[in-house]
Amino acid sequence: MSNRDAFYIEDSNRFCEEAGMDPHVVAKPKQFLSQQELAEKRSSYSEILSIVSYFSNKLLDSLRGTPILVVVSDSNGYLLDIDGDENIKGMIQQFGIQLGSLFVREDTGTNVVSLALEQKHPISIIGIQHYHTFLHEIACYGTAFHYTDDNNLLGSVSIMMPIHFQNPLFLTMLSQTVDSIERELLLRKQNRKLNVLNQIMLSRTNNAIVLTDENGITTEFNDFAQQLSKTSRDAVIGRNIRESPITGTYFREVLELGKIFKDVEIQFINQDGKLIVCLFDAQPIYEDGKMIGAFGQFRDISDRHFLQEKYNYLAYHDDLTGLPNRRFINEEIDKIIEEINAGHKRALALLFIDLDRFKVINDNFSHVSGDILLKKVSKRLAGCLGENDILARTGGDEFIFMLKDFEGSDYVTKKAEEILHAFDAPFHIERHELHTTASVGIAIYPDYPITAEKLMIFADNAMYEAKNLGKNRYSLYTSDLLEGAKDEYRLETDLRKAVEQEEFVLHYQPQINPHTGKIFGVEALIRWQHPTLGLLSPDKFIKLAEDNGLINQIGKWVIKEACSQNKRWQDANYQPLKVSVNLSTQQFLTNDLVTYMENTLRETGLDPQYLVVEITEYMAMEYEYSLKVLKQLKKIGIGISIDDFGTGYSSLAYLNNFPIDFIKIDKSFVFEIVNDQPSAFIVKAIITLAHNLQMQVIAEGVETEEQLDFLINQQCDLVQGFHFSKPLSATEIEKTYLLCKNNEKRENTK
Repeated sequence: MSNRDAFYIEDSNRFCEEAGMDPHVVAKPKQFLSQQELAEKRSSYSEILSIVSYFSNKLLDSLRGTPILVVVSDSNGYLLDIDGDENIKGMIQQFGIQLGSLFVREDTGTNVVSLALEQKHPISIIGIQHYHTFLHEIACYGTAFHYTDDNNLLGSVSIMMPIHFQNPLFLTMLSQTVDSIERELLLRKQNRKLNVLNQIMLSRTNNAIVLTDENGITTEFNDFAQQLSKTSRDAVIGRNIRESPITGTYFREVLELGKIFKDVEIQFINQDGKLIVCLFDAQPIYEDGKMIGAFGQFRDISDRHFLQEKYNYLAYHDDLTGLPNRRFINEEIDKIIEEINAGHKRALALLFIDLDRFKVINDNFSHVSGDILLKKVSKRLAGCLGENDILARTGGDEFIFMLKDFEGSDYVTKKAEEILHAFDAPFHIERHELHTTASVGIAIYPDYPITAEKLMIFADNAMYEAKNLGKNRYSLYTSDLLEGAKDEYRLETDLRKAVEQEEFVLHYQPQINPHTGKIFGVEALIRWQHPTLGLLSPDKFIKLAEDNGLINQIGKWVIKEACSQNKRWQDANYQPLKVSVNLSTQQFLTNDLVTYMENTLRETGLDPQYLVVEITEYMAMEYEYSLKVLKQLKKIGIGISIDDFGTGYSSLAYLNNFPIDFIKIDKSFVFEIVNDQPSAFIVKAIITLAHNLQMQVIAEGVETEEQLDFLINQQCDLVQGFHFSKPLSATEIEKTYLLCKNNEKRENTK
């Protein structure tokens, strides 16, 4: 058993062992509900099961393609619903996993259902953590769900899958799903406490309400319903609801079949021509067992729906051409490479396209004409797309074709030739006939693992080779791949020596208050003083350090050196600064991180308030662990910053719970805020969000006066970037920022 197994898994397996269970014998449930008992139990749980089914179906839809099973139990462990992959359903029946079976540890050993009910919090049991060997090829995630107002346990929701599909994110997704289930359960419970007609307070609710009599004649149409539909009450009262083109079909089933509808998403155009998106509920109304009418309720979710659509679109699409952007294509490339590394047979190639002489056209025919040309180019390139191809605009006059699952490299080169021929005909723009060509760099994913970033570099290098060879051609990056791999191996050997001999130095990039121009703090950035290659930036060796396990040693050195340097500055009576250090994912997940921080602060004598650690959104997705560690660091007095914000998947609810001091806007958004409206929109939203959560915002990558003015206008708290300074050595920081500030201080005291 792993040292990291949760105590309750260890306790459960110990119980199985002490009970004399044979781990090699299939442990089947011994107690089952009869058909009648199961029907009665499911009937009593009908509302709960419908809510769980609605949200679990959303979970299954989001994970389509992954063979998973969703299992729902009552509070005792009786299985009430099983949904998902049919193959897994067939397989588990031989283990006694069926509707009505009771899962308790005494009968079935260590299992996700009974542990989730016992612990009442999200759990996972992966492979050999199970006591019985027949479950060692299965990964299970489960959590209990309750009535949250009185913490009354209702049951559990579990997902199961083959072990090679395991992913800690499934636990996060399951937790979010159960959060939604519990909120809806609480809402339904509260609604039942009041009489249907008395609870609604028709004139004051923010939901649209429709009531009918037993014949379907509309008897009530409240104020909000009038506002939403832009239809007057008088035009609706007295009409048969079955005639409604929007809800007539639903109400017919309610009135004629007694059917209940819950959370049905409905879209319609109101009388003002506006698209409305609602969640619709409908149910019959009974009095003394007799149906006396129907009730319908509309909850307007239009703003949320459109905001989510707009955010999703802007974050992943180019505003000018409508094509996917760099962020989108990077994620697609990462997905394919992950599958390749997992053993799936996939083909992947990148075609990096750069227009020839585009700057000449822009300078001579205006930027407006240049934008029109880019739109026309994007349409021609889109005409070259194959069934499995993706086209993206990555910035300026650069485009990328991502080719996947093709048969043979001939497809790639033929596609490059097709792209070149797309520029044979001129482009007609405002009575001008413009001619341009393209240089195409090709990189085919090799038969050994490389990163998405490296594949992009290969394609980019090949494109520049095509330009050097005379433009209007393609170049295939193949011959240098093996040599590049050899260079990387040699660099890895040197890196191990560098750790032993401490060949690293720190540079510091100032963080400036844009409203006062004064320095607030610095970000510590590592450099490698290579004995023969000179000063190397982190992009040359950090990924290498992560791959070979050296990143923790390097990370600890960075923390200690940054704290020591900051204390030296303070001892020299320079103005106190906060120093920020970046934590790698591996470093953040080590058990001794908090202890090391405490020891380092004690050894260096640095006050914790002058140290800030930066983590990424990706690290924060491990919610329970992240919350625990961040709270411990915060208790010490260390500041917390979320780096590269906007490029990950943080839940806003989790973000609100984390003890975060700073949010750093990713430089990819800052770079585009002046000329790209979607990026400006996203930056504004991030600043507003952070300030509402009482956090400060740092914008990184500020390079121009226009970017700075925009950020000042949006009340951004701190900025850093080449507009103020590149990363500097400790001595340069002293001369440029600290020494002059000390002189000012002395002058002011004379």
